[in-house]
Amino acid sequence: MGSPAVRRLYEFRRPVAIVIGIVVALMIASLLPRWWCGRDADEWYRGNPALVRGLAEELVAFEADDDHRRATSSEKGLAEMWGLLAHQMTALGLAQACMEHPEFRERYAPIVTRAAAKSLLPEMRTEFTSAWHGKDGMAELDSPDGHAYLSYPALALGMARLVDPAFPRDLAVRHDALIASFERRLLASPTGLLDTFPGEAYPTDVAAVAAAIAVHGRATGADHRAVLAHWAQRVRAVQIDRGTGLVVQRMGVDGKAHDAPRASGTGLAAYFAGFADRALAEELATALFRQERSVLGFSAIHEYGDGHHGAGDMDSGPLILGISISASGFALAPARAFGHRDMFTRLFRTTDLFGLPLRSGPRLRFATGGVIGNALLLAFLTSGPELAR
Repeated sequence: MGSPAVRRLYEFRRPVAIVIGIVVALMIASLLPRWWCGRDADEWYRGNPALVRGLAEELVAFEADDDHRRATSSEKGLAEMWGLLAHQMTALGLAQACMEHPEFRERYAPIVTRAAAKSLLPEMRTEFTSAWHGKDGMAELDSPDGHAYLSYPALALGMARLVDPAFPRDLAVRHDALIASFERRLLASPTGLLDTFPGEAYPTDVAAVAAAIAVHGRATGADHRAVLAHWAQRVRAVQIDRGTGLVVQRMGVDGKAHDAPRASGTGLAAYFAGFADRALAEELATALFRQERSVLGFSAIHEYGDGHHGAGDMDSGPLILGISISASGFALAPARAFGHRDMFTRLFRTTDLFGLPLRSGPRLRFATGGVIGNALLLAFLTSGPELAR
């Protein structure tokens, strides 16, 4: 048994060893997930071509499968709101990849145009046409109605026109007419708001309208400075909550709030605003980043600012202790675009943890988000080259 002194030394060392073991285990438990989930963050931030190509090829495969389904008529391709979003974000992400990596243009530019053209198909807007009592926004471009949802295909078409030298002439004519309609409506709006549904305006959708107008100017040389300045001034005066700096999620076209200021709308608005007005996009991003909640090197975005509460909705995704899945993903775009490397890394760790990235040959996908999640992430993880200069 040894001497009493030896026994006392052993009895002293044993709890110390246990404490040290617990500390080491906790350090490993905290550092290992942080390292593992962040191992690709720096490469995405720098725009590693292999990673970008991997996710891009996943979306190329989606578009090819969608083309096949439509051609064989055996099964309709993805349609309605989710189809609109999937094709539009695929077009934006692939176009941004082409802008940052010109060597990608030959392969991806034609696919950008195909995806953008599909986002304009009537079946992508059936929900909106129904809400407008059967009025198809593309059939009434001369009306005063907002139809702001058409900003999504309009922006996709503009990006396709920007990167694809073979952009079809007939599609360009339709694109020009849609942008002219938006410009006229936006200049006539004293609040800088256009309704998506009758009487219901979303500042995020109107930011997409401004983005579409701005990209059209880049692609065609048209001067849209007056309407973009009007929009930016009205965003600051009407659409941003003074207390939080976040945009109000839903409003009437008269500028009255129908919802609280929220991070999910602000995050996507910051991305879209980046196409049109860099300074305004940075202001929105600054407010968004104040919603960051971080633990052990992982970050997420809280949906509601101080003094506001709610249950969230399809725009925010399910809220967990107030954290928005959507806002956390949207925040990747301005974090990369405006050089917030540390925040981008923290947000990416969370994306990696819950997105479950999987590699299959040359392709990369995030397993839990499906095609829409992958299309969104391609757009947000490649954000930056689209910014207004």
